[in-house]
Amino acid sequence: MAKAVAKKKPMTKSELLNAISSDTELTRRDVSAVLESLSTHISKSLGRRGAGSFTLPGLLKIEKKKVPARRARKNVPNPFKPGEMMDIPAKPATTKIKLRALKNLKEMVI
Repeated sequence: MAKAVAKKKPMTKSELLNAISSDTELTRRDVSAVLESLSTHISKSLGRRGAGSFTLPGLLKIEKKKVPARRARKNVPNPFKPGEMMDIPAKPATTKIKLRALKNLKEMVI
């Protein structure tokens, strides 16, 4: 019989701050300030006046994409019940965030 492998939990924010501070010999407060600054720069890049994308070199790329509004449609064939008609409500325009893993991050996982 194979042993059941216990699932590991992801790091909490405190664990991450402690791990980075011990690796870099910086204080926990300094590491927290760096992460806060990173968060601020991401929000500026993805904000209204920003470029619409942010790249964390070697790890990931965050992109903002505008999705246009969709109009309502009436009497559309129902794909789940042939012969029956249905109405599809309108959807407002939205902004979606897309995260793409870059090459180095993909190689870390393999």
